[in-house]
Amino acid sequence: MANTKWAVDASHSSLDFSVKHMMIAKVKGTFHAFEAQIEADPSDLTSASIRFDIDLNSIDTKNSDRDAHLRSADFFEIEKYPKLTFVATSIERTGDGEYDVTGDVSLHGVTRSETFEVSFEGAGKDPWGNEKAGFSAKGSLKRSDYGLTYNAVLETGGVLIGDEVKISIEIEAAKQA
Repeated sequence: MANTKWAVDASHSSLDFSVKHMMIAKVKGTFHAFEAQIEADPSDLTSASIRFDIDLNSIDTKNSDRDAHLRSADFFEIEKYPKLTFVATSIERTGDGEYDVTGDVSLHGVTRSETFEVSFEGAGKDPWGNEKAGFSAKGSLKRSDYGLTYNAVLETGGVLIGDEVKISIEIEAAKQA
């Protein structure tokens, strides 16, 4: 099958993250607004073209004060850097429906190569005859690699915010005509 365009179904997709808090727990959050440009053959992603744009203003950690702080110059500085962008540069099959997708992540004025584990979850037609495909992805970024170094030292000797941010993505996409 040739590569075709796929549109993300936002109502059936999510982009979530977690980060250690006080070295004892995890704070989780989501980004509600993101777009993707996907041209792929779901049964073989090795020749796919993938780009994600995440609206950082759409962050939601279920705490409005924390979300406002994350949007500020201490963290994302969204007035200057409103988006996180990922553009795939290479895709390697690692198993049946499993891939390592490497690409350029641009965040806070820094671009670095990162790799995410991607799984093709399956494809089929919905009750209205539209062809759909599902994908899952997971990976992590280090905040410090992107100049996001705000933190506070705890009296126990640790830090308030972990450096590693774990990312989990669930995508349902519709084949475009």
